[in-house]
Amino acid sequence: MKVTLLNFTPDPEKTVAMAARLCYSDSTVEELREKVEGIPLERFLGKILKMGHLSVLEHASFTFGVEGISRATSHQLVRHRLASYSQQSQRYVKFDTPDFVIPPSIGGDADKKKKFEKAVRGAYRLYRELVEGGVAAEDARFLLPNAAATKIIVTMNARELLHFFKLRCCERAQWEIRDMATRMLALAKKEAPAIFGNSGPSCVAGACGEGKLTCGRPREIREKFRAL
Repeated sequence: MKVTLLNFTPDPEKTVAMAARLCYSDSTVEELREKVEGIPLERFLGKILKMGHLSVLEHASFTFGVEGISRATSHQLVRHRLASYSQQSQRYVKFDTPDFVIPPSIGGDADKKKKFEKAVRGAYRLYRELVEGGVAAEDARFLLPNAAATKIIVTMNARELLHFFKLRCCERAQWEIRDMATRMLALAKKEAPAIFGNSGPSCVAGACGEGKLTCGRPREIREKFRAL
């Protein structure tokens, strides 16, 4: 898996701070820009986040390129509707060589891994036979498994990213999307630490939201995400 931060709103924290200040000020936009230059953004945005004034976060967006995730994970990702996606098409792209993801629970067992790879490679072989025999790729792709690797570009605003990280960085999330979300968070946090400093699963900034399904390791999880 490879996750890249392709682009983001310039000075995302200042943009959010300006939006927040605008709501409570009669200053002009240019005056607000000057005022924001001199304030401690971490403290100011921390106050805004604590107040729950999250709409201002929607003015900052982040675009990620993700490669090498399975279709099983991309199907989960696109359920997050307040985002924009562009995904490699199995309809127009032909796959000459097998490219797939093996879950650790299978890859860690030599016998299971061998059987898994045999089945997946067999599906890809028949896929190629069908395409070479004149079947349209959009029909031959019906053979490709959820393990098939894909590429996707995703854009989310900061508010949706906080929500996404809260759900998908949690130990209860599926392992692959959790790995992807954690990598995304590390990249976003580097560019906007005042916004994402306490981001991650619910237990990072408060109590675990999973109830009886908790992993039972909140201290360990907090340390992990605060060290990103």
